[in-house]
Amino acid sequence: MNEPANLSRRAAARGVAVGAGHLLRGFRLLKEPGIRVFVVIPLCINLLVFAGLIWLFGDRFDALLDYLTPRLPDWLAWLAWLAWILFAVLAALLLFYTFTLLANLISAPFNGFLAERVARHLGVEPPAMQQAPLWQEMWTDIRQEFRKLGYFLSRAAGLALLSLVLIFIPLVNAVIPLLWFLFGAWMLALEYSDFHLANQGYRFEQERRLLRSNLGSSLGFGATAALATLIPFVNFLVMPAAVAGATALWCEHLSKDAESPSIPS
Repeated sequence: MNEPANLSRRAAARGVAVGAGHLLRGFRLLKEPGIRVFVVIPLCINLLVFAGLIWLFGDRFDALLDYLTPRLPDWLAWLAWLAWILFAVLAALLLFYTFTLLANLISAPFNGFLAERVARHLGVEPPAMQQAPLWQEMWTDIRQEFRKLGYFLSRAAGLALLSLVLIFIPLVNAVIPLLWFLFGAWMLALEYSDFHLANQGYRFEQERRLLRSNLGSSLGFGATAALATLIPFVNFLVMPAAVAGATALWCEHLSKDAESPSIPS
């Protein structure tokens, strides 16, 4: 009597494991010839942008200290060293928590090409469509990123309101961190699957349906990517690895379940 339920649970567990394993698959794919270039270029751009921002804020912070330090009594001179330590900690936290968001925006024009190259490497060709100029494709990718950002922010606002309600309910409020983690996993799964699915002609609404129909694999992949972003320095490579891994996941396991991109949503 419970056999269908057990089979369903085992299938869901397998889906989660398959999704989680494909982040590691993505890291391995980054080493393949012809794929590395789509990793190195945006990574260098991201590092230059963040290095420039840190230098700019550091220079302004140094100027502020030069202005304030002479006005401090001698016995408080040690505050300048403490201020630099606090600045370094805050800069590291800023880099840690904003790298993924800003890196996604900067690298959006490259991630579509990365997903296409990974798909070709795995033997999956994009559908025949009218070829747009390079600048137009890059602009389309950037607009798509802002559209996804609007979708995520609106859902995050709703979850924030729900969290404010649940926080006053004893015991139930313990699920708030889990809800946010699952939301982050869903967000990353949709974010990184989008590049391959968009290359295949799917619209954003269809992509969401596809991920919901493969929820175990999607959340397994997104949760692993979310955990990987917590690892310093590794998080610099999580984004291209996740794009490659999500592409491989759809090409190797989920493409047979995907609806036709021509179906109107």
